[in-house]
Formats: sequence, C-alpha cells, structure tokens
Amino acid sequence: MPEVQRLRERLQADTACGALAGAVVLVTRRGQVAWHEAFGLEDSARACPMQLHSVFRIAAMTRPIVAVTALALVEEGWLALGDAVADHLPEFARVQVGVERVDANGERSLSLRPPVRPMTVLDLLRHTSGLTYGMFGDSLVQRMYRAAGVMEADQDNAQMARKLAALPLQCDPGAQFEYGMSTDLLGSVLEVVSGRALDELVAQYVTGPLGLADTGFRVNPRHGAGIARARSGAGVPPPVLFDYDPARPPRWCSGGAGLLSTAADYARFCEMLLQGGTLDGVRVLSRESVDSMLADHLPPGIAFGASTPCLGINAPTPALGQGHGLGVGVRCQPKLAPVPGSVGDFFWGGALGTYFWADPRQQLVAVLMLQDNDMAVRARYRELLRHAVYAAPDSH
Repeated sequence: MPEVQRLRERLQADTACGALAGAVVLVTRRGQVAWHEAFGLEDSARACPMQLHSVFRIAAMTRPIVAVTALALVEEGWLALGDAVADHLPEFARVQVGVERVDANGERSLSLRPPVRPMTVLDLLRHTSGLTYGMFGDSLVQRMYRAAGVMEADQDNAQMARKLAALPLQCDPGAQFEYGMSTDLLGSVLEVVSGRALDELVAQYVTGPLGLADTGFRVNPRHGAGIARARSGAGVPPPVLFDYDPARPPRWCSGGAGLLSTAADYARFCEMLLQGGTLDGVRVLSRESVDSMLADHLPPGIAFGASTPCLGINAPTPALGQGHGLGVGVRCQPKLAPVPGSVGDFFWGGALGTYFWADPRQQLVAVLMLQDNDMAVRARYRELLRHAVYAAPDSH
C-alpha cells in the first residue's frame, strides 16, 4: 500500500522534527486490523514515546458515545426524542432568544424574545437547539457565555445547565445548525431522567458492555502508557478546552467533550455501530436505533451558524453533500466533499485533534488519535488519512 507508506513516512518525519508531538493510527477492514501504529511522543515535555494504548482526550468524539447512551435510554422509555428539554429541566421553560442589532453608529445591542418553539431532545442531538459555544465566535450571546463560565472544569452538569438556562439562545430552536453545547446539555437531561451521573450511564450502556476499559471521563492508563499531550511553547495556539490533570481530574463530566479513550477502544465502539448495534454477541442498541442515529436529521433548507465552516471536512452542509445524524456527521451525497468516502459513512473529530470515520459500505473504521491545538495541523492529517486509506487497493 504505497499511499499508506507515504502517510507513515510523513508522520514519522513530522514527529521527528517536532511539527507534531505524536499520533496513533488504527484502520480496520471487515473487523480485522489493517494498520495500527504509534508515532512520535506521547508527551514531548517528558520525551515519553507514544504507545498503541496511549490515552487521548477525545473532546467532541465524546458526542457519539453520549448519543448512544441517550438512545439506549430512549429504548428503555426514560425519554423521547420529541420531549421538550423543559419537561426534564424546567428552568428552560423561560429561556429567551437573543436578537442582536447594530445601529447607525455601529453600536451592537441585544434584545430578548421568546423562542418560536421549545427546544427538544432531538435538537440537542443534531445541534439545532439554539445553544452555541462561547469560544468559537464573538456575538453578544457568545460573549455572555464566556462571562458566565459555562465550560468551567469544576462545575457539575446541573450547575452547567442552570448557567445555560439563564443565558439567551443564539437562535431559535430548529432554525439553524449551530455547533455548541447541545450534547453537554443532553448529558444533564440524561442525569435527570435516570437519576444517575453521566459517567455511570456511559459505563452502564456503552463502555461496560463493549469492554472499553480505557474509555471514561477519568482514566488510569495501562502500564507503560500515559495521557497524550499537545505541543506547547512559543507560537503554538492555546488549548480551547480546560486542562486535564490526572491527579486532579475535572469534576465536570462534559457530555460534549469530556471523555478520554484509546484508538483501539474507539474503533470497537465504531465497529458496534457498523454491525447494527451489536459486537461480540453483546447488543448495545437496536438496529432501528442505529439506523436512525446514522441518518441525516437536519431539515431541508436549514440555515448554518457562522462557526460551521470551522468544522472543515466535518461540516454537515449540502455543499459538501453531508448532514448530521444523532451525534455524528453523515455523508448523504457522493463526490461533493473534498475527501473520499462512501454515501452513508459517518464521522466526527475533536477540538484537540482526534478524528474518526466509519464506512458501512466498505466495512471500514479509521481512527486518528493526536493532540494539537492548531486547527490547520488537525485538518491536514485528517485529509491525508482519508486519501491514503481510500487509495489503498483493498478499499475498492
């Protein structure tokens, strides 16, 4: 596979010169490992070599796992996708929409009005809730997010939900895809309906049944491995997420960005979805729930928030032939995205550099684990991996 060899040489060269700290790549085909390799350093500050089972903060790759947890609770009757969020978190019955205006002098102001309809659980799963992120824009609402500290590591999900309920929405629920704290709020909903903490729910419904021993909100790496760290120093962008200190792990189990995992664990999770909700004789979700999760749930003609282009090849836009399912991006049309794939493949990436996609037609899973705060660096390796894997002879 010359294409894979070229990417391997690129990763070796980039980690050797310090352009990238380290990475782990895992590709499976039809359930068998085709490529699993570690590159560079797990922690450049301590010169620790990367291990195949090094642990990574997977950031937004937390969302598919939380989505599966939510769908398992739907199957058990704890909640429904059409439920209003306010049915479970009453403080959201009073939430308002922020309408920003600019006067003739260029002064910005914000007025509030009721939303056109309530926010639902489905909105949380597909990012049409009206919630946003404070760090990916500078609207007046996003400034309020930053001032309110909605992503503080020492809060819990109930405190986070109360903060969000006191802030205006960026837009009406259902009006646009707005990448933001929807899955974080979903985590709070799951805690309320079940009476259990989110970390316990994820362990009960996903990581426990699948044997994902290296995945959780607080993880002790196996012997010989540690937690991968991004490059640091002059000229390196600052991290967009709170720090993770294994000696003092964050109190907040963020449903949108809090999990840690390994390449092998995450590949097993994807394999379960490829097999319709079951793996090694253990059923996690019904095939019907998996089919719904991997279908496009964005309404025709929906608008897209200003931060959507920052998602790069993951942007769920018609221009890229892509949409958004329940917790994952999905490919809906062929030959529109700038990277190869099949209609029906599903994917997402994390703000610290991790990335995955799974292709049901090819029975393929690819996981790229790296940590880097530079968006351009993350985007480059994601595209390189897509091209290398699909150029390999056995992908046709």
